[in-house]
Amino acid sequence: MTLQQGHIQELSEKHKRLEETITAEMSNPDWDEIRVAALKKEKLRVKDELERLRSSLH
Repeated sequence: MTLQQGHIQELSEKHKRLEETITAEMSNPDWDEIRVAALKKEKLRVKDELERLRSSLH
């Protein structure tokens, strides 16, 4: 596994953890809208980075 592939794997795992955190947060009846918005923004940033890295592999 190359360094870049390892980074992609790390980001994929982070993306999954963010999704799980968002889902858990939103299942709480008094979930924090600002926290969820920040998590979603981070998840999108990670997704964009993943796409950039994956496209550079091909």
